[in-house]
Amino acid sequence: MRFEWFVCLRYLRAKRKHNFISLISIISVAGVAIGVMALIIVLAVMTGFTNELRDKILGINSHIVVQNYDGRISDYDKIQKELEALPGIVATTPYVFSQTMITSGDAGTGAILRGIDPASANHVLDLDRFLSGGRIADLAFFQESGRLPGIILGQELAKQLRVFQGSRIRLMSTAGALTPIGILPRIKTCEVIGIFKTGMYEYDASMAYVSLSVAKDFLELGSDVHGVEVRLNDIFTAYDMARQIEKKLGDGTVARDWMSMNKSLFSALELEKKMMFIIITLVVVVAAFNIVSTLIMVVMEKNKDIAILKSMGANAAQIMKIFVYEGLIIGLLGTFVGVAGGLFVCDILRRYKFIKLPDVYPISTLPVEVVYQDVLMISAAAIIITLLATLYPSWQAAKIDPATALRYE
Repeated sequence: MRFEWFVCLRYLRAKRKHNFISLISIISVAGVAIGVMALIIVLAVMTGFTNELRDKILGINSHIVVQNYDGRISDYDKIQKELEALPGIVATTPYVFSQTMITSGDAGTGAILRGIDPASANHVLDLDRFLSGGRIADLAFFQESGRLPGIILGQELAKQLRVFQGSRIRLMSTAGALTPIGILPRIKTCEVIGIFKTGMYEYDASMAYVSLSVAKDFLELGSDVHGVEVRLNDIFTAYDMARQIEKKLGDGTVARDWMSMNKSLFSALELEKKMMFIIITLVVVVAAFNIVSTLIMVVMEKNKDIAILKSMGANAAQIMKIFVYEGLIIGLLGTFVGVAGGLFVCDILRRYKFIKLPDVYPISTLPVEVVYQDVLMISAAAIIITLLATLYPSWQAAKIDPATALRYE
């Protein structure tokens, strides 16, 4: 063993009459451990919340929406084939999108009506996992069986209309025929075949789904649709793929990716995650000051030992290494304990989900998702901070003059 490591380990094990210094070392290790553990837990919760929210949004929205500047697409079958030929695109589906009025008995409210193709929508969207009753495929079944057209409502929208599965509602559109007595609204009666709940109020209180043919007939679109939705292999390539789609389909086409459509929300979450990292890193910085104070006290106590080591031939660099190694051991031990504790707490939170969130959040329990790149970044930051904290005390130890220190011994 190199003598720097030998002396360093001896200094970490304080004599009985110097237990106070040993206690300070333990407190320093605990400070680093608590800071690292808090960082891991907070970043895991922030990452889990962001990913859970993203999954919910992408469950009822596609990765890319392709539209024309004139608002309609007539040859959407051809466009779907062209899009599905591009590498990275898994599936496509046409859609119709319009605002409408929905009434039921004496209740009525505005809503967003979406017409989807039951045959291809589930390859692009993940609506079925949010449904408490019925399936997307039932939209086509109700139409083919000659019954009233089926409609799927958000839970909050169904509450406003005071309806449930099996109830009948009426769709009303002001874009009707012009008559001598004014515009007659178009009206279509539908049967509620399913109710979905995403946990996001703005979707649950405003969205209604019908089959594509019912929506086109109600809005008198003929063979046109409003756009084509696209699902990708990798959601994080959505921006580049959207630019590629615009280039392939030519002028008059606009492709909007999910990141651009939800930019403000995810930018705010990313900023919050970064700010939490910076704020909680201050806990590690405070622990680093404990390491500084510990090493300074050790240097003051070991003045005579350092002078003797220098008299025996130890140079300033070797003396510095003794205290750098001591601080590094404290930092490494604190980081290891913090990482182990953080991962353990995250595993408990993820496995048992005992922390419930209030209804204002779209998620019922505290989401936790550990990203091991974050863990490595936290560990590296903690070690670097504690290593920097050792430089000043080590430099002070290296400056000790043996003649001055041993003059009165």
